[in-house]
Amino acid sequence: MSFPNVRPRRLRTTAAMRRMVSETRLHPAELILPLFVKEGIAEPRAVESMPGVLQHSRESLRKAVAEAAQAGIGGVMLFGIPAEKDAVGSGGIDPNGILNVAIRDVVAEVGDSVVVMSDLCLDEFTSHGHCGLVRPDGSVDNDATLAAYARMAVAQAAAGVHVVGPSGMMDGQVAVVRRALDEAGYRDTTILAYAAKYASAFYGPFRDAVESSLDGDRRTYQQDPANLRESLREVALDVAEGADIVMVKPALAYLDVISAVRGMVDVPVAAYQVSGEYAMVEAAAANGWIDRDRVMMETLHSIRRAGAQLILTYWAVDAARQLRADF
Repeated sequence: MSFPNVRPRRLRTTAAMRRMVSETRLHPAELILPLFVKEGIAEPRAVESMPGVLQHSRESLRKAVAEAAQAGIGGVMLFGIPAEKDAVGSGGIDPNGILNVAIRDVVAEVGDSVVVMSDLCLDEFTSHGHCGLVRPDGSVDNDATLAAYARMAVAQAAAGVHVVGPSGMMDGQVAVVRRALDEAGYRDTTILAYAAKYASAFYGPFRDAVESSLDGDRRTYQQDPANLRESLREVALDVAEGADIVMVKPALAYLDVISAVRGMVDVPVAAYQVSGEYAMVEAAAANGWIDRDRVMMETLHSIRRAGAQLILTYWAVDAARQLRADF
């Protein structure tokens, strides 16, 4: 009987050996924690469809960000939930609106020790729930929305945010935001462009978290899940318009998109492991069907392996602690 001379299993014999030859490595600094802050509440509230995730009060938000900084993660992404909404999303532009107030709170808490990012979109602030301004016929007005985004970007930069994240998938949004920031003197404010954002069914729990008012869908401006080349076109446009970082959202169902984007650009690539991806794992783990922590790390490694340098994930703090324990 002949035996193999080449035995790949030799490189898997011990944990130390596997660690030494690992091809893909995660670091806490590559993880970004999305956080929700709700106007007018004194205590944090649980998001039922996202176990472990909270709608924060201003005070609990500060504590959560301090905890995230202690865990060593790279950044936080802030989303605001206003007490009142209107058709034009004025709460997102108001310097005293919940998101801009939260930015100031968080920057005061952690300074430059964590990168403070903010969602730049109107959907949380509009009574109709769309990411832009709506015409009488119900369609989203791209160019009128861009003017609102410009004002919103300047308001967030004035509040002290390090990175703005235009996420509405409006044509030309990066160029307009970059111009507005530069003209207002915020040339060092970074743009993380939601460059390839799909009209996904995985966003459901997120809409619970932000108390979305959406009636209908966003298929006229978010991308068709069947398309890849369209994403590459969107990404190329955003880079040409001045995006400093580009993002693919969601992550797990779009690993091929992440890989293709990584191969075509020379700016950092991010991916958003969205609420539905998180909630499915948490639900299965709660039923004893899977090992939560192992699946958490496996999914994060898959996103990193596909080419994402930065990962937005609701597990950022848990994963960072596990990674640091493994160092």
